[in-house]
Formats: sequence, structure tokens, C-alpha cells
Amino acid sequence: MGAETHLRMPLSDYTRLHDRLPGTHIIDAAPLVRRLRMTKSEREIDKIRHACRVASDAFEALPDRAQTGMSEREICRGLKIDLLERGADTVRYLIAASGSGGYDNIIMGPTDRTLDHGDLLIIDTGATFDGYFCDFDRNFAFGEIDGAILRAYETVYRATEAGLKAARPGATAEAVWRAMWAVLEDGGALGNDVGRSGHGLGMQLTEPPSLMPGDDTVLEAGMVITLEPGMAFAPGKLMVHEENIIIRDGVPELLSRRAPAAIPLIG
Repeated sequence: MGAETHLRMPLSDYTRLHDRLPGTHIIDAAPLVRRLRMTKSEREIDKIRHACRVASDAFEALPDRAQTGMSEREICRGLKIDLLERGADTVRYLIAASGSGGYDNIIMGPTDRTLDHGDLLIIDTGATFDGYFCDFDRNFAFGEIDGAILRAYETVYRATEAGLKAARPGATAEAVWRAMWAVLEDGGALGNDVGRSGHGLGMQLTEPPSLMPGDDTVLEAGMVITLEPGMAFAPGKLMVHEENIIIRDGVPELLSRRAPAAIPLIG
């Protein structure tokens, strides 16, 4: 009944079940599940780490396989095959968006749109290993890189650095969001249509907490979260970046291999 949960049965079936259990009080277990899920054991973290390593390897190999003239669908199909061959169990989530001078959404695709000189492509994947997800994206530029894209990429990269510095035990989810948003705003962000700048990660994509205003969840060692700063850097043009980390006593541990500081260029 709580955030990031689902019933997994038709509401009519739940109603009939409730009616056939007279004298039974059904309570919402979401708060208990939330507490148990948010902090991971080292064995759970190892599974997420493996999924992240597989996805990092596949993303780093992508520029050698992709080229101008290929479609989003072709590139993503090749990435999905690569993820499975490298050791992912499933690729349950893989989206892509592209456009000339930037993309305008991050929840659609892949489509049959072909990549041309001057295009920007984002791919976001949620590959799994033994029931646990990774969840991060990478951006790729085709041909020449527009100056506005370079500045936007640098801004979200610096915002992620700010998130890494803020993500400490005792900090709230909102505080981490504020640290990243300050960098985005200073970099000229027109807004953030995503609505949050990261979330919990584990057996579901996604889990609590949410890095956003109003989420006062206190971070604890063992939590696995995403840092996902995103910004509209021009009307109708977005730049989003994402990494997966573990909250540790002190500096957080990166699970995804850090994206390059310079946007990868595909000739």
C-alpha cells in the first residue's frame, strides 16, 4: 500500500479475499518492507555490484559497436545482447532517447530513429543479476559536439560529484538532492522534469528513498541509491546522468564505474 509497492493482484480479488476472512484485520506492511529493503546486506550488495560491473563494461564497449546511421533500436539491441553475454540474467529495463542537439525525454524508446551527425543519445538500463538490479545511464555524442551539450554534460557531471560528497550517513535524501540541484541551478538549469534526482535500488527498480524535496529519509550505511541529476539546459533539451552507489561510513562506494568526464564521441 506504500510508495514503490504494488499489490500484484486485481483489486476485485483482494476485496473478495478480505470479505472471506471475517474477523481478520489486514494491515499495511509497506513500512516494515521499506525498512528491511532500504539497507542491504553485503551479499545483496555483491549481486548489485556484479550487475553494475556488467553494465559498465557493456557501456564502455558501446562506442566501438555503434556508428552514425544506426537506429536507436539497433544500438540498444546490440547492447542488450552484450549485457546478457557478459553475465546479466535479464535486461528488464532499457530505454533510449536521442535528438539533434539533445533529447527531449528519457522515458521513451528505443525507436527506429537513426543517429546522425550532431545527435545526442542517452541509454538507461536496468539489468539484473540473481534478482537484483543495476540502474544507470550513459550519454553519447555523434560527430561534432554542440557547445551547449558540452556545458550541460559538464554540469550534470559536477552535480554528481556534489551528490557523492553529500551522500553520507546522517544526511537526508532531500539534502543530497539540494547539493546536486545547487550545481544544476548554477549551471543554468531551466528545470528538472524527472521530478527527483535519484532513488533507492535493489530487488525493485525503483525503491525508496527518493532524492527530492520533502523526503526526509536519513541515509544509513548499507543503503544502495542512485544519483541522477537531470536538467533542461535549453527549451525541450534535457541532460541526465546517473550512477549507482552504496552509502558507507565515510565516502560512498561507487558500484557503477564512473562515467568519463568528457562525453564519449562516436564518429
